[in-house]
Amino acid sequence: MEQYYKPEHLAHFSQISQGQPELGEKFFSYYGAVFADGALSVREKALIALAVAHTVQCPYCIDAYTKECLQQGSDLEQMTEALHVATAIRGGASLVHGMQMLEQVQKLGM
Repeated sequence: MEQYYKPEHLAHFSQISQGQPELGEKFFSYYGAVFADGALSVREKALIALAVAHTVQCPYCIDAYTKECLQQGSDLEQMTEALHVATAIRGGASLVHGMQMLEQVQKLGM
């Protein structure tokens, strides 16, 4: 059965720059710099990336950063905790927009 998400695409991600090699080079250079050791470790950045991947619901990123987290020494408990942090922020962001609803209710006198 044909499916939209194909895990094998992840292994060929670098080919995305075929149509614009210069832009691809700039992106991958930036990407590499972002994930290098800095004020945050590569391990910490991988956990952040895993949490964000779940928030933006990118199956390719979830696969890639699950693997990267494990390779960087994170365990399932740490990875799950990072996921819950992302879930709490995403849920809170949805709830705080409820203030718009409350304001409208108050304006309309309902």
